[in-house]
Amino acid sequence: MVASLAKRFGDLDIAEEAAAEAFATAVERWPADGVPPNPGAWLTTTANRKAIDRIRREHKRTDKQREALMLTDDSPPEPLGAIDDDRVRLIFTCCHPALAMEARMALTLRLVGGLTVPEIARGFLVSESTMGQRITRAKGKIAAAGIPYRVPSASDLPARITGVLAVLFLVFNEGYLATGPDTDPVRHDLTAEAIRLTRLIRELLPDDGEVAGLLALMLLTEARRPARVSAAGELVPLGEQDRDAWDAELIAEGHRLVRERLDSGAAPGRYQLLAAINAVHTDARDARDTDWSQVVALYDQLVRLDPSPIVALNRAIAVAELDGADVALAIIDRLTDALNGYHAFHATRAELLRRLERRAESRAAYDRAIALAGNTAETAYLSHRRDELG
Repeated sequence: MVASLAKRFGDLDIAEEAAAEAFATAVERWPADGVPPNPGAWLTTTANRKAIDRIRREHKRTDKQREALMLTDDSPPEPLGAIDDDRVRLIFTCCHPALAMEARMALTLRLVGGLTVPEIARGFLVSESTMGQRITRAKGKIAAAGIPYRVPSASDLPARITGVLAVLFLVFNEGYLATGPDTDPVRHDLTAEAIRLTRLIRELLPDDGEVAGLLALMLLTEARRPARVSAAGELVPLGEQDRDAWDAELIAEGHRLVRERLDSGAAPGRYQLLAAINAVHTDARDARDTDWSQVVALYDQLVRLDPSPIVALNRAIAVAELDGADVALAIIDRLTDALNGYHAFHATRAELLRRLERRAESRAAYDRAIALAGNTAETAYLSHRRDELG
């Protein structure tokens, strides 16, 4: 876009400033108006207008002003990267290393994923005001730095891919278990778009194990979507899902990607381990056939890479199946300070307390989980489980 503008107006400085102003305008308007059907064309048109406005303001450039006002250009747009996809370019723009990692993810979720500030805040377990400030600062940084709207060169990709994958994972998760009380409990539009974009990223980086791992994780998770919510509108936990309703083609593709990564001999990363865990779950034809010892072993590897409280919580769920609810509860109770505002923490405690027949404590934990949960199907399921206690 910059090269095309520079050629058109004969001034690289004007072209660069116009492109930066166009992107800054997009950052301000797209969250409210929505991403246009053709973001690249929108940015090019806006940059043209910005350039013309700039020329008008500079009286000494009257000749160029006249030329700009009369200009029509029917030539095809210049290629903007290895993959001609506007949303991929937008993701890489928002994930520029000049921005802090949390700001990159928040801004991309807002612009590309179309998530609201409350939805993003819930995903990061922070307040709405904190998240709003992060997004505002990220917008200002992009405008001030004149960050270009393009897929970076191959040498630039490693500095951005971590943030790109994290954003795509969060977009997928919001679709798989939507946190907004006024949205559908499962948003196929978000899961499908996250998978589509991850496939495109894999075309850019076919040998990147974490890209392949994230794609496998998404496919194996998406395969279970048809069995995720009951006809009554309640969430159906993994152990109770109708496995005949799972998408066999997606499972086969996901398993193939997991096997390819295992055969490579390279040390697995976070997404590859999560994909492997999901491969174990989807390999069992009945929940009772799940190899929980393998799941725990994979979580043990994951904890070494990502010692976050949420990973520890998920590992504890697997430990409950292998070593018992009392062992798992002892692990989970040590996470109280870190996860007290996270609904899944209280929902997990409620289930474990239920197994241990500590009914009053279980009911209180269900109440807390229901108060924090935003997904309508999950709230319905938790309410049902609580009410069963009497």
